[in-house]
Amino acid sequence: MEVERVQVIASLSLNSNVIPAEFDMPESEKPDATTFRGPIPEIPVIDFSDPDEENLIRRIAEASKEWGFFQAVNHNIPAEVIRRLQEAGTEFFGFPQEEKEVYAKPGDAQSAEGYGTKHQKLENGKKPWSDHLFHRIWPPSRINYQFWPKIPSYYREVNEEYGTHVRGFADKVFRSLSLGLGLEANAMKEAFGGEELEYILKINYYPPCPRPDLTFGVLAHTDMSALTILVPNEVPGLQVLKDDHWIDAKYVPNAIIVHMGDQIEIASNGYYKSVLHRTTVNKEKARMSWPVFLEPPLEFVVGPISQLLNEQNPPKYKSKMFKDYAYCKLNKLPQ
Repeated sequence: MEVERVQVIASLSLNSNVIPAEFDMPESEKPDATTFRGPIPEIPVIDFSDPDEENLIRRIAEASKEWGFFQAVNHNIPAEVIRRLQEAGTEFFGFPQEEKEVYAKPGDAQSAEGYGTKHQKLENGKKPWSDHLFHRIWPPSRINYQFWPKIPSYYREVNEEYGTHVRGFADKVFRSLSLGLGLEANAMKEAFGGEELEYILKINYYPPCPRPDLTFGVLAHTDMSALTILVPNEVPGLQVLKDDHWIDAKYVPNAIIVHMGDQIEIASNGYYKSVLHRTTVNKEKARMSWPVFLEPPLEFVVGPISQLLNEQNPPKYKSKMFKDYAYCKLNKLPQ
């Protein structure tokens, strides 16, 4: 095995109450030193069954502008589909290591797809406490089943079913974001490629950690996607930055979490905000999440939507192919 998986490191660390130095964050960046302990502002929870469509559109637009983030309830994705999606992913990460390695991301791969560990060190020389599995779930022409686990046996069936539902939900979100800006209902989705939008599922696995006070599952970042639609398990850990404070996102049963990504911020010319977020870890339980990243096709050009621009609101962002944006972001180059 070329890369030591965090799940393996965790299993060796649990009885020792220590973690390897590369996971131990600098003192000023540790979770306890940076998490806001004052009165917590209410993170928006939006009821998608609201019969007042104007109110629903307003609430989605406000949350996306002020927070870049909200939790959706009564979203119409069946609870049983979500339960089976979670069950399949949890089973996969419970299999012996050699069975998971069958789906490992090749060392020379240009794509993120496959089972893996973010093993490159970050700017401060530290590593996040997590393993993951990435694969596309839409459109069919972009799916590579090589990276879809054959274990458990129902993995493909439930991921395809979830993919159908998540696309329907995403269309509702895009519609509200468009109407919230005074645009045609399809404007926001078309700004990212319309029916060519790519849906990339990631399963994040954050193993139990003997020293959750020292490390993070994922360090602070914004997503380079247009939207990210995420199913969490019941172990809390997601934090979002609001007014310079890191705020815990409480677990809301049966909610779907929606993040605005960088492309939404660009297309809305800064009206909607790409949310800065990170993840803490738990001493007793594995935290897991199932984000789906909605990304434009690699050669699709994303820029501020022209109908939003005028002399008072000139473009704040460059228009560029998504692959060029991604290259700059991943290599920490100016956009």
